Amino acid sequence: MTREYFGTDGIRGRVGQGAMTPEFVLKLGWAAGRVLAKNHSNNLVLIGKDTRISNYMFEACLEAGLSASGVHSRLLGPMPTPAVAYLTQTLRASAGIVISASHNPFYDNGVKFFSANGQKLPDETEMLIEEQLKQDMITVDSAELGKAERIDDAAGRYIEFSKSCFPARSSLSGVKMVVDCANGATYHIAPSVFSELGAEVISIGVQPNGMNINLECGATAPAALVEKVLEEKADLGIAIDGDGDRLIMVDHTGEIVDGDELLYIIARAAKQRDELQGGVVGTLMSNLGLELAFKEMDVPFLRANVGDRYVMESLRENNWTIGGESSGHIICLDHTSTGDAIVAALQVLYAMTESGRTLFELREGIERCPMTLVNVPLETAVDLENTSIAEAVNSVEDELGDLGRVLLRKSGTEPLVRVMVEGQNAEQVERLAEQIASVVREQSIAA
Repeated sequence: MTREYFGTDGIRGRVGQGAMTPEFVLKLGWAAGRVLAKNHSNNLVLIGKDTRISNYMFEACLEAGLSASGVHSRLLGPMPTPAVAYLTQTLRASAGIVISASHNPFYDNGVKFFSANGQKLPDETEMLIEEQLKQDMITVDSAELGKAERIDDAAGRYIEFSKSCFPARSSLSGVKMVVDCANGATYHIAPSVFSELGAEVISIGVQPNGMNINLECGATAPAALVEKVLEEKADLGIAIDGDGDRLIMVDHTGEIVDGDELLYIIARAAKQRDELQGGVVGTLMSNLGLELAFKEMDVPFLRANVGDRYVMESLRENNWTIGGESSGHIICLDHTSTGDAIVAALQVLYAMTESGRTLFELREGIERCPMTLVNVPLETAVDLENTSIAEAVNSVEDELGDLGRVLLRKSGTEPLVRVMVEGQNAEQVERLAEQIASVVREQSIAA
């Protein structure tokens, strides 16, 4: 069945348009309450949010919708997405809801859900919510209305959990780091986690005003972090995105360490400790160099479709624990139930303290193949199997031969087509990626 509202990571869109209106989110809360709390012993749903100005509005809408369905809610306030997943489990709630558009600008927003076990909802459950949205909204009797309360110690609970993911025998004493929280949901959490473990922390991106989330800061725009690391002569930098599930790091030389390299560092350290369970899951966008590095280590490597939910599915199917995306979504199932930037950063920092090596040194061993990614905004929807596009792709693949690969995919969260070309020569892959992108642009305009 085709889903009308849910994408690869919940429901997302421009505030005031489509599904991101107060009216729709009110009914979404009601529909979710009807589906997620049904037949569950604890008639309770948690609501967390990032720092977007529209979240005041949408939090109230979800709370009202849940109440109308007879479901109680607990308001967590600004809270990272993985924190909501964790608290949903520990507080024995029937579900968790996060109001966030992740790395998108402030004028976008979204709603995503976690089941009682802290995992993203399966497709079947999302379809049940969509079916419920088609029904007339009926409010339960007054005596059965849900109540709402605020949990004041949510941040403290999650800080303690995060610290527990770093071995008690280890310390970050002597490590100077810059932490960029993207003016997002981790602004009041991440600096405390690292400083309480002993690090000297310089914080940036910790002054949210409702409209500066992800604005020239955080994991999607690490230039400010690079500049600050070099200015402070720090040992490393940590950049987190607006909702706290994406991680990018910077070494002491100012070089960016992306999700592929972080995945390599974490998995290699786990293997050296004889704690790596099975292999590692990447995605179709993972650099070929990562795959070759794991092959050299004799570590199985699988590629899932792009999206952390697909990485998660592959991990669970294979009973593995470590996976992630180039964008910085890193999943460590031996610690938590979903992608978590803070937890992933702590695993990298553990590898540093355990080995006595710098982040720069830990990157050695993976030789990245040149890769170019071009995001093509769509004027109108395009068919990627369109003859002109297919011919452009075939032409590029012929030129690359066995020394590269091409991938086209539509974004699950934005009106974009992502064109990726990977090969042995940087200038060549840039030229070929733009060659395909220009055809996609033409077809979008002509459609």
